Amino acid sequence: MASGGVSVASLWTEVNRCGQNGDYTRALKALTKILHENRDDVTALHCKVVCHIQNGSFKEALNVMNTHSKVLGSEVVFEKAYCEYRLNRVESSLKTIESAPEQTDKLKELYGQVLYRLERYDECKSVYTDLIRNSQDEYEEERKTNLAAVVAAMSQWEKAPMEDLGLPESTYELCYNATCSLIGQGKLTEALNKLQQAEELCRVSLADDSDMTEEDIQSELAVIHSQMAYVMQLQGRTDEALQLYNQVIKLKPSDVGLLAVTANNIITINKDQNVFDSKKKVKLTNAEGVEYKLAKKQLQAIDFNKALLAMYTNQADQCRKLSSSLQAQNPGHPRPVLIQVAQLCREKQHSRAIELLQQFSDQNPESASGIKLTMAQLYLVQGHVTKACDVLRSIEEFKHKPGMVSALVTMYSHEEDIDSAIDVFKQAIEHYQSEQPGSATHLALVREAANFKLKYGRKKEAISDLEQLWKQNTKDVHTLAQLISAYSLVDTDKAKSLSKHLPSADTMSFNVDIDELENSHGATYVRKKAAKVVGENPPKEQGHGEIKKKKKKKKGKLPKNYDPKVTPDPERWLPMKERSYYRGKKKGKKKDQIGKGTQGATAGASAELDASKTASSPPTSPRPGSASGSSTAPASGVVPPRQQKPSSSGATRKKAPQKKKKGGKGGW
Repeated sequence: MASGGVSVASLWTEVNRCGQNGDYTRALKALTKILHENRDDVTALHCKVVCHIQNGSFKEALNVMNTHSKVLGSEVVFEKAYCEYRLNRVESSLKTIESAPEQTDKLKELYGQVLYRLERYDECKSVYTDLIRNSQDEYEEERKTNLAAVVAAMSQWEKAPMEDLGLPESTYELCYNATCSLIGQGKLTEALNKLQQAEELCRVSLADDSDMTEEDIQSELAVIHSQMAYVMQLQGRTDEALQLYNQVIKLKPSDVGLLAVTANNIITINKDQNVFDSKKKVKLTNAEGVEYKLAKKQLQAIDFNKALLAMYTNQADQCRKLSSSLQAQNPGHPRPVLIQVAQLCREKQHSRAIELLQQFSDQNPESASGIKLTMAQLYLVQGHVTKACDVLRSIEEFKHKPGMVSALVTMYSHEEDIDSAIDVFKQAIEHYQSEQPGSATHLALVREAANFKLKYGRKKEAISDLEQLWKQNTKDVHTLAQLISAYSLVDTDKAKSLSKHLPSADTMSFNVDIDELENSHGATYVRKKAAKVVGENPPKEQGHGEIKKKKKKKKGKLPKNYDPKVTPDPERWLPMKERSYYRGKKKGKKKDQIGKGTQGATAGASAELDASKTASSPPTSPRPGSASGSSTAPASGVVPPRQQKPSSSGATRKKAPQKKKKGGKGGW
């Protein structure tokens, strides 16, 4: 159809104009009409794929390529690999790139990105190095930035040695990546200075853009500030780090990876404190797409912290579930097991915790060192010191270290197992004798072993150690003295022969200024020098030394009521009760009545009002011990009933005052 031919040409014109204007949605409508006329038009299909990619519709673009794979063939290898990469199908993207008949520059660029996502940093580094060497275009700076990112990742996650590739630090991205490399090497002070430099470069570069507001600049600086906070946290400046982290969170950056890392680091600062804040922050680590933004070790650290947070918030079941899942994902990693053990210890199940540790240690002997240290700690908590020592001695990596030897000897000494402690010294000395003979550590262990044996009376066993030390340094008088002391119990002749090597008394005398020593800072007694008298000194008589000045005695203070005319009491130094004239305290009648009776009552008034004491009133009941008016005689040996005493002034009991109520008026 002629009209159809004209229509297709005009449609292509429309597609071209829309592509130049960036209106890819309208271009797709024109391409659909073209494909309606010819569904196998390769150019139209290719353009449709590109329009979908430009609109971010990667699934639709991939569907077009898969549907028309026979027609398109290898024309869209790059587009297919790119769509798979953007859909986070990284393994599929890698296979697509590797199956391409020709490796173009743009495929190599994408190949480098895929390798970086797969954390195959060595291969990625080779790809970018080759691209920088063999290409010169406007993307050279971006390639260098990517290469710097690869080097930083190798330094942080693989602990690879820092390699100088001659990359510039002209942009804040390059400067930031150089900082990450320094952090991986542990050079924190240099890293912090470099981050400040990156911040200045970022501000300068964004200041030229008139469309950028201060808020936009702060959002761009968020990643730098978060990294600054991380360095401060590593330096122990947690308060400053926490302040910076919270500033980044308040900005709500669009990068979910940055938010997740910042929130996780805040949780690590909170630990078991401020748990409510940690529970809010942990939600940021669950954002969609986080797993594609972070490295595996970062995701692993976040998962570990989630399990620990569940433990700190007493969510035992959740903690066990998370730690079990982590152990299934990382079967050889000790941290999930340690989290489970910590939870069991919180539940006082120490025996079950030790069993779990022993099981992991048997299954993973290559990473059992830390596990066995934890096991030993649990044994010590339970009071099983000998079992803890057995576990520590089974750690081949540490058992001959000076610190481990010291710990074992201390524990065996506590258990009074001196033979085992000496055996620990023996094995350690033999190890260093074969590996590092004569080293400082070797000689230090020999000396400590000798001192330990001497301390516990094992002088015969200490002789070999002391001889070895003395041969190393024959001028060591202290060791020689110890050796002579040890031989004196075993071989007196040997002790006498060795004593010949002791220095003479003349050589051992030191020129010490006694006055200077007494006046030194550490002297406990300082002899005061007599003040010099101005003028000529009087001549001293022969045979007499210096006359020491007598100290003036201070007059004692006399009491205020001192009377010189009255002779002092010779018993004044004795307590009052021990003096000969003490007759005790006088008991007055009025004194006995103080505090008795009701408040405000007096003795006289109470006596007048007591009817039982008046002569006219007969007694209402017989008094105990007196004959009553009745004919009944008291039975001998029968205790009469107790009667309530009359309410006299001396017998009235005083009620205890009540406590004053809060907010009430009045007194008691």
